[in-house]
Amino acid sequence: QALEGQLFKYTNVMKGWQYRWFVLDPDSGFLEYFEKEEHKKQRPRGAIHLAASVISPSDEDSQTFTVNAANGDVYRLRASDARERQQWIDRLRSTSEYHTATIAQHSVVPTGTPVLEGTPTTIRPHTSSNENLHHTPVVVSSDIKGFDIRIGSNNIRAALTVTRANEALLAGQISLKFNMIPRAARNHPTRSHRKTSNIDQSVSPDTLLEAKEYLIEVEDYSRSLDTRIEDLPKSGEYLTSLDKNLLLLKATSIATMQCLHQCLQILQAKQASTNHHHHIPPTAMITPPKQRTFSALRRTSSIHSTHSTVESYSSITSAPLHSPEPKQDNVIPAIEQINHEDEVEDETEYTDSELNGVEEHKSIILHLLSQLKLGMDLTKVVLPTFILERRSLLEMFADCMAHPDMFLKIPEKSDAESRMLAVLEWYLTSFHAGRQGSVAKKPYNPIIGETFHCSWEIPVEKTEEDADEVTDDSTAKSTERLIYSAEQVSHHPPVSAFYFECPSRKICMNASIWTKSKFMGMSIGVVMVGKVRLHLLEYDEEYIFSLPSAYARSILTVPWVEMGDKITVTCPQSNVTSSVVFHTKPFYGGKLHRVSAEVKNGNTGDIVCKVQGEWNANLDFNYANGETKTIDVQKLKVWKKRVRPQTLQNDNESRKLWQHVTKALSLGDVETATEHKHLLEDKQREGERHRKEANTEFPTKLFQKVEDTWVYKQPLTPILQNSS
Repeated sequence: QALEGQLFKYTNVMKGWQYRWFVLDPDSGFLEYFEKEEHKKQRPRGAIHLAASVISPSDEDSQTFTVNAANGDVYRLRASDARERQQWIDRLRSTSEYHTATIAQHSVVPTGTPVLEGTPTTIRPHTSSNENLHHTPVVVSSDIKGFDIRIGSNNIRAALTVTRANEALLAGQISLKFNMIPRAARNHPTRSHRKTSNIDQSVSPDTLLEAKEYLIEVEDYSRSLDTRIEDLPKSGEYLTSLDKNLLLLKATSIATMQCLHQCLQILQAKQASTNHHHHIPPTAMITPPKQRTFSALRRTSSIHSTHSTVESYSSITSAPLHSPEPKQDNVIPAIEQINHEDEVEDETEYTDSELNGVEEHKSIILHLLSQLKLGMDLTKVVLPTFILERRSLLEMFADCMAHPDMFLKIPEKSDAESRMLAVLEWYLTSFHAGRQGSVAKKPYNPIIGETFHCSWEIPVEKTEEDADEVTDDSTAKSTERLIYSAEQVSHHPPVSAFYFECPSRKICMNASIWTKSKFMGMSIGVVMVGKVRLHLLEYDEEYIFSLPSAYARSILTVPWVEMGDKITVTCPQSNVTSSVVFHTKPFYGGKLHRVSAEVKNGNTGDIVCKVQGEWNANLDFNYANGETKTIDVQKLKVWKKRVRPQTLQNDNESRKLWQHVTKALSLGDVETATEHKHLLEDKQREGERHRKEANTEFPTKLFQKVEDTWVYKQPLTPILQNSS
């Protein structure tokens, strides 16, 4: 039913608040006002359509509220009391929502009538018994002239025009404006409508895809805002979750996001109709382009710094991102074929710079810490860019294989105890190479579908008998190759799968690791969830173990890393086990990076060996027969891995995928690195949303899920079995 009554309306500065008679017609969607009630049969003094409008109660008193029309008109109104204000707000909002949804569903293709480009479309509202005779249908042009998308090449803003001042909730990416066409049958006062020159009114699929990406990013900001407000205490001396300004901000954020999504839906419906009349298949509209170059985008939450002096990396336009071709659900992607002959040895061993200028970034760290709770899962928390290493987590796992010669010597041992000792030696000496530098920094979180490939070439040690039987063929084959392949197989949770193999030694190793981070006050703990399985095919043995947890300490001063965990290495076939304890430094006294271990033969119950030392320094091995051995891990040879040049890598391989972030970080340009990092994360977020809507899984290339773990699709075991 129509709602009418007397309200105060703010007219202008001179006259201030004046009584006016307002009439709300829910069927037509118009809010009209007259100077007096008896003037209702005359032409109204003013009218606005409520589609895509925003109705906001004032926080200054309990009577005032504002109606922000989509065309920019603003009515400041005041009811007699709070109850009357709420009645008007409820009716206005329900009318606005109804007509916005109606336009989205019917303005493009009315039921049973073909639409020609440029032909006005009539929407007939639902009739009611008390409908006024002078009400006429709403006329909306089928080309939706009221919509206009502005995308600037240098500055992309995201805002919904809800007031004449064009106040934006989020200064980000898109400007969507909605101008309703007034009813021709009513001689309403002429109102000027904003026009945009030189704008093609046909909306391309690529434009809508880009607009949707920006909306997703803005929606994440809005959701993060809601979470931060809800996490605040409900009472106290300082800011609380019930603060009226925060509640108003939260409500405005939600309402704005709803309007933005409704506008985008109407544009998408328009595009679908256009494609339909031009006989374009539906899939043609949603297929992403093969290559898209993102314009520079600056987040309002980023910290502004001076412009980068490095011209080639000063904007995102220098970083083309390739969208993968869409795959059918029933097609299993082929495994990546890598030619290891194209690989070249890294010129230098990976080293990372120290975290300089900690004081400079302390405000960022304090701001981040203020939003965290003790024990909070940090998996989904975006950490500042300046703490990043210049490598992906997938490459960091490869760097732990710094001593492949020790790894390949494991199958040479003749008995089970010796093989377990060899596994333990390799395991304890692998961590110092993966952790570079004394300051705690984190590698890039791999993007789902990201891969990394490398190998090591190890010279073959020949015995005297081998030397007597040297042939041309054996001379040519003087090295053995250890191959490494890794893939990010899941985003939530973040699971990384990797695989090592050396066919000539009949040894391979498979793992899928999920990193889980927790906030622990003045430190951050990273738990490595998952198992590593090392296979010795010649002996039909499997060694199962996990990776130790790591802790970043003193995160407010100069952060440093230590490991702390209890690990068990088991071999079910031989019943020989190793127990390893990584000791954390006690609060008072004690040494850093201590580790202890022992090897036990489960068949006899004997302790075969005990180990004491530091995992990044000296390791002392004491054997049951009285012999001792000391390994200084710093003096062990670090074998450089071999990686294909970036020009030969696929777009999803780590070094090529993160090349712009790595380059910017190496030049000290944190702002540019952050922009490139955000682009990769936003692209991943959009893909995840699309798969969720389509109810499909990500098509992994190298690994397949078997129960609760990920297994390499072409492991060494079946290859050897087929060849024997």
